[in-house]
Amino acid sequence: MESITYKSRISETFENVRKLSFEEKKESSFDEIKVNKLLDEILEFKKVFTDKTNKINSIVETIEEITWFNNVDNDIMMSINDLISSIRDLHSSLLRQYISLAFIRSKSIANEEIKKFKASIDDLRDVAADLESRFFSCQISSTFKKLLKNFH
Repeated sequence: MESITYKSRISETFENVRKLSFEEKKESSFDEIKVNKLLDEILEFKKVFTDKTNKINSIVETIEEITWFNNVDNDIMMSINDLISSIRDLHSSLLRQYISLAFIRSKSIANEEIKKFKASIDDLRDVAADLESRFFSCQISSTFKKLLKNFH
């Protein structure tokens, strides 16, 4: 009697293994499609952040050139002041995007692209400070120095 029970149990187990094996063979190609799709999405994600970083770096280079302008009038100073405000607004938006990537960073996805993105955001912040220092802080200092010379 036990032999019949054993044989039945073995047959049932065999059928379960056979069915699962067949299902997994079918799924392996399905999983490959899923994996390829995931990898394609990761590549696209990397490209998006590489493109953003390149745009930011291009803007930073242009702003650095502006810091070398000389003999600017009040109209230009007003435009530079507006530019500084826009840069800070952009920096704030980009920083929020970076912060929202915390989960992706924790999974080590696109680490290099995200690090470069963050570096470009930091460069944007720095160049805004450079502009302000160059045209407003230093300008005030030179005006103050002229006033001091008048008192001597």
